[in-house]
Amino acid sequence: MIYRISKNPAFRREAVVGVACVFLALGVANLSVVRAQSATADWEKAAGGKMSFDVASVKQNSSGYPPEGVPPRSNFPLDSGNGYSLNGGLFAATNWPLYSYVGFAYKLTPTALRDLRRQLPKWAATDHFDIQARARGNPTKDQMRLMMQSLLADRFKLVVHRESKQMAVYGLILEKPGKTGRQLVAHSEARPCTVINDPSSSAASGAGELPFCGSLTGKLENGHMHVESRGITMAQVADYLPSIGMTLDRPVLDRTQLGGTYDFTLEWTPDDMTVAMNGVRLETGENGQGFVSALRDELGLKLEPTTGAVDATIIDHIEEPSPN
Repeated sequence: MIYRISKNPAFRREAVVGVACVFLALGVANLSVVRAQSATADWEKAAGGKMSFDVASVKQNSSGYPPEGVPPRSNFPLDSGNGYSLNGGLFAATNWPLYSYVGFAYKLTPTALRDLRRQLPKWAATDHFDIQARARGNPTKDQMRLMMQSLLADRFKLVVHRESKQMAVYGLILEKPGKTGRQLVAHSEARPCTVINDPSSSAASGAGELPFCGSLTGKLENGHMHVESRGITMAQVADYLPSIGMTLDRPVLDRTQLGGTYDFTLEWTPDDMTVAMNGVRLETGENGQGFVSALRDELGLKLEPTTGAVDATIIDHIEEPSPN
């Protein structure tokens, strides 16, 4: 069983769902923590502010989740990462719960989305929708997010605000100061990846199968979870940890003080059995090491219980959708 967080065009015909997407569907999920920021997120300002699709269709999908229903799918990953190739302004997504679209629109990481989902009425967490929309030109992924914000406000009367909260978090730190593990290395051009929004790249044109920089690829095989990434910052690693280490019960903040981008490979044995040690939940799988142990042994990283400021997205108002 293979899951991908970021899919280039060469993979679009595969019956696979992104790791982050699967976690969203399970309600475990971004998609980690969004750092404290102003009422208008910095990425929104950088992307150009309020935008709208030229045309859009919203339809309820009653097929359910697989195996009964069609697999949730989209023409690019609906996560908080940057995995995306310019596609002529098309947004096409099938059989996603509404909270997944909200998470995409506001660039919510998994912990933030999990907290937001608790605020939603039942229908918004369980009803699924197909959304087809088109914009002129070649908008970036963040510009697509801004357009989705406008669509949600128009069709679902969605109103949100942000507020910063001091809360319990895990600080991601190095096990040994100044030293990373054998499976966490500085990114090198010798292991290329596709630059986001670069139409000249092979993956963006559909000619190659290079992974996106800053994305994760994962597979669950023979009881072992294997995740790898190229060209990812440590802040992004921290953001993804609550979604790939599904027993983590709080957001993760990057405290490694490592700049630049990195490649990593991580493998562990998921197990429902956990024990608490110094505030961190450790798996006790019989067939291999647990997630936190693998994080330490393979990447040279550990989680330290602490407190930190995170930006919470608060739902002020939402309604069932208006007709097209």
